[in-house]
Amino acid sequence: MADDGSGYDITIPSVLLFKQDADPIKEALLKKHTVRIELGWSLPNPDDHVDWDLWTSPTDYVSSTFKNEFRDAVLALGESATLTPHMYIYDGIAAKCRNSEGKSECFNLCTNEGRYCAADPDNDLDYGISGADVVNESVRRLCLWELYGDDGVGIEWWNYIKAFNANCDTSELFMKDECVKEAMETAQVDFDAVEQCIFNHGGLEKPDKNDLLETQLEDKEANGIVIMPVVYVNGVAVRGQLEFATIFKAICSGYAPHTEPSICTKCSKCADEKTCVLTGKCPALDGNIEQSTFVASMATIIMIFSAVGVGCYVRQQRLMKEQVRGMIKEYMPLEVSQNSGGTALEQDDDAQGTFT
Repeated sequence: MADDGSGYDITIPSVLLFKQDADPIKEALLKKHTVRIELGWSLPNPDDHVDWDLWTSPTDYVSSTFKNEFRDAVLALGESATLTPHMYIYDGIAAKCRNSEGKSECFNLCTNEGRYCAADPDNDLDYGISGADVVNESVRRLCLWELYGDDGVGIEWWNYIKAFNANCDTSELFMKDECVKEAMETAQVDFDAVEQCIFNHGGLEKPDKNDLLETQLEDKEANGIVIMPVVYVNGVAVRGQLEFATIFKAICSGYAPHTEPSICTKCSKCADEKTCVLTGKCPALDGNIEQSTFVASMATIIMIFSAVGVGCYVRQQRLMKEQVRGMIKEYMPLEVSQNSGGTALEQDDDAQGTFT
C-alpha cells in the first residue's frame, strides 16, 4: 500500500485482506449481521531456541504476580529459552534533571546527580519509596542477572525477586539493606558480589555514567519502549496481558515446528497452563474427567459386567442341567417298565387303579 503522494507513511491502523476473504465479511455486513474478527500475529520461529525479553521495574505491580509465578515455567523450559531482563528507567539528562552546575534538580527521583531517574511509586517525595530507591533496586537486579544469568534461566534472579516481593516490598523495607540481604540469602545470592558489580559499573553516587543503566536507556530508545511491562519473544512484542498463560504460549510458539520442548507439547494447549507446568500433565476441565480416570473407569465397568455375565452363564448352565436331570428321572420308570414288558399303570391287590 503506497502513500497518497505526500511522502508520509500510513499512520492509521490498517489491515489488508484478500478479496476472497473480504467478500464473505462484506456480505454479512450488508445483511446487517454482526461480524467479529480476530487478528493474530504469528511469532518468528526459526529454530529450536527462543530468546525473550522482559521490560519491567521493581515497582511494576502489574507484573508482580507474573514474576512470582513464571519461575516454574522458566525451569521447565530450561536452556531452550533465554531470558534477557531489562529495567525501565528515565533519562534524567534528557528530562533536565541536572542543572548547569552538574547537580540534580529532581529531588530524590534520580541517582548519579540527576542522570538516571524513576517515578516515585508513592507519589509522595517526603515519604516511603523514592525514585532513587527504584533505580538502586533496578541496577541491583541487573547486576544479579549479570552474575547468575549466564545460562539464560537465572533461577537465582527469580528466587530473589520472589523473596523480595514477599518480604521487602513495602514503603518501610524497600530500601533497607538488611531486608535485601535476607532476600538474597534466601535466594542463595552473594550480596557483596552484587554490590561490587554495581560499583564496577560506575556506582550510583557520582555524576558519572553507570554502564548497566546506560545500556538500559540505549535499549529502550532502540526498541521504542514507551510502556511497561512488555515482553518480546524472538524480537516481536507479545500482545495481551502479562499473564502466565499468555507468555508461556508465546514462548512455545517461538520454536520451529517439532523442536519445542516437551513441556510445550504437554501444556501449551491446556485450559490451565500453570497447573500443567507444575504437575507435568494437563488438568481435566470442569465437568470432564482425565483420560486415565476415564480408561480406569471403563476397565472397571467392563470387568464388573464380565463377572456378572459369567455368573449368569454359570447359573443358567446349572439350571439347565438340573432340568435335564429331572426329566431323566421322570422317564426312567417308563423305560424300565417297557424293558420288562410291563406298563406304567401298576395295580396292587389291595389298591386297584392306583397310579405309580
